[in-house]
Formats: sequence, C-alpha cells, structure tokens
Amino acid sequence: MRTWSYTVSCIKIIIYKHHNQIDRSIDLAQFVVDVHVDPATTTMSVSLDIRLKRANKVYHEGEVLAGVVVLALKEAVQHQGISLTMEGVVNLQLSSKSVGVFEAFYNSVKPIQLINCNIEVAKAGKVPGGKTEIPFEFPLNTKNNKVLYETYHGVFVNIQYTLRCDMKRSLLAKDLSKTCEFMVHCQAQKAKLTPTPVDFTITPDTLHNVRERSSLPKFVIRGHLDATNCVISQPLTGEIVVENSQVPIKSIELQLVRVETCGCAEGYARDATEIQNIQIAEGDICHGLSIPIYMVFPRLFTCPTLETTNFKVEFEVNVVIVLHDDHLITENFPLKLCRV
Repeated sequence: MRTWSYTVSCIKIIIYKHHNQIDRSIDLAQFVVDVHVDPATTTMSVSLDIRLKRANKVYHEGEVLAGVVVLALKEAVQHQGISLTMEGVVNLQLSSKSVGVFEAFYNSVKPIQLINCNIEVAKAGKVPGGKTEIPFEFPLNTKNNKVLYETYHGVFVNIQYTLRCDMKRSLLAKDLSKTCEFMVHCQAQKAKLTPTPVDFTITPDTLHNVRERSSLPKFVIRGHLDATNCVISQPLTGEIVVENSQVPIKSIELQLVRVETCGCAEGYARDATEIQNIQIAEGDICHGLSIPIYMVFPRLFTCPTLETTNFKVEFEVNVVIVLHDDHLITENFPLKLCRV
C-alpha cells in the first residue's frame, strides 16, 4: 500500500490508496487531519462592539452619528485594518399570492439604497491587550438629493439603517464583524396638526359585505375617534358605547393594520397585515356604558404615512365587535400618521 502525505500550513492529510488500482481512482480513502493549534490562540478572546452615544439610537437627517468601537482583548492582536460602514436600505418583496402576477417586479425593483458611507477607523497594526475604545463620527447626509425615510419594519416593505464594523485579520485568523442598527426619524412638520374627529354608528343597515341582512340581530353601537390624522408619538383615543344589542357581546377589540403597496410599471400589489390587536372590552358589556379607546402606536412597526414611486406605507384601524356566536362586526377607519 502506497502512502502520500501532504502538509498545508498546520494541517496534515494522509491518503491511503490501494496499490493495485490501475486507473488510479480512489477506491478507499481515509482522511486523518491533525490540526496543531497554538495554545495561546485558543485562550485568547477577542470582543468587538459598537456603542453609540445616544442611548435611544434615534437620529435625524443632517445630524452626526457618533460613538466608539470597543475592542476587549486578553492580549495584543495584529490586524489588517478596522473599518466602519453605514448603510440605509429599503427592501421590497411581494406576497406569495402575488408571485407570478408581477414577474417584472423581481427584475425592476432591487433594494433601494438610501445612504452608503465607509470610513477607516484604524490602519493596519496591533491593538494592545485590554479594553480599547476608538471614537468615530458619521455625518448623516445623503447624496444625489435622496431622502432618508423613517425606520420601518414591515412585512413587504422594510426600511433599515445599520452600522457595520469589520476588523480584518491575517490569513489564518478569522475576520471579526459587528452590526448595530440605529433608527432614523423624519423631520417633524412645523405646521400645527388640526384634529379630525370622526363619529360612527354601527347598525345592521350600515354593514357592508352582508349576504343575508334579514338574519342579522338588531344592535346599535355608537362611538367616536378623537382624530384620524394622528401624531405618531401620541396615542389614538376615543370612546365606544353599546346602546343596545339583541345578542350578547363577547368582546370588543381594536386592530391596527398596515397597508403596504409595492410594485413597478407593470402593476402594484397591495397587502394588509395586522400589527397589533388590543381587547378593550370583554363579556356582555353594560348597555349605555362609555368604553375608552386608547392605543399606542408601536415603535419600528409604524412610521409616518409614506408614499413614493415604488412603494406606499399606510395604516388603518378596525373596531371589531365579536358577538357571542363568534360573528364579527368590523368598522374600518383609514389613519394618516405624521410626526410633529
């Protein structure tokens, strides 16, 4: 039996082959790998982190993104350079029901880059052992008249801003990378927002999409929303009153819905998905009792109402009354969110 021995760096591979194999193909191959690791490398711990000066990580266009890159080492480490990359991207996608309907969408709409900057925070060299903090500053300015949309985490539209720190190391050492997300808020509008209160009455006659209206029980539910053009940092408020109902009511709920529209010249796909659902009353509510409506708009999952060439982000609220037999009565209200 012949034996070939190959040594690459610190890895030794031994291959055994049958000596009587004419076509020299491997009939039986056994790989034995001996990795010789320096004990000093195994005990060495390298920690890389990004810390922003603002605890809430919220910034506006034109401000300076400042912080420190933190390196925690047990002993000195050689590196080939440390860099920081700031990126803002809008990612769009179609829902599964729209796949195939808009085939051109995948070719025409790529991730929309809002901002991309790169700086070198440390040149190639050696970082001493212990804790090292390297300060950095990034001006949050766009190029080519692009707009920084507000951070938003949706289902089919996602607007995200990240900082990534990369520490390049030698060939045998693994490069280190750390990513940190920060939030961008759009500039507040200076004009004072005028509330637009909405009164509503729900009866069998006001319902839509009803097949057999005659089979519906009799009920009268009144209420109002204090505003439908809402300040995103303030709660949605109002009240609802069950004046009378022939059947017991099981629950009253508030459902906040995102309506995301994205597409291209070929067409647009519009999808509505639930953000949150809050129960404001349970059981058969006393008739004539005023029930307060109070909903806080969740951070990240809501943003000021947005409309661009390639996508739109809108919001609605549904007042949902669940009857005792699990029939649903829904009243829909479009909302316009803004920041003041």
